[in-house]
Amino acid sequence: MPKMKTKASAKKRFSITGTGKITRKHAYKSHILTKKSKKRKRNLTYDTVISTADEARVKQALCM
Repeated sequence: MPKMKTKASAKKRFSITGTGKITRKHAYKSHILTKKSKKRKRNLTYDTVISTADEARVKQALCM
C-alpha cells in the first residue's frame, strides 16, 4: 500500500512544537483592523495550541 500524502493545506496552517503539540494562527487578523483595539490585535498575533477536539483530525491530515 502506498504512503499517505500529507494534506498541503494542513501543512501550511499547522506546525508541530518540540514537545509534539500542534499550533495554529488566530483568525480575524487579516483585514478590517481599524475597528479592533490594539490589545485585541496584539493578542491575535501569537500562535495558540489547537483544541483537543480537533487534534485527531489535524493529525490525520498531517499523517502523524
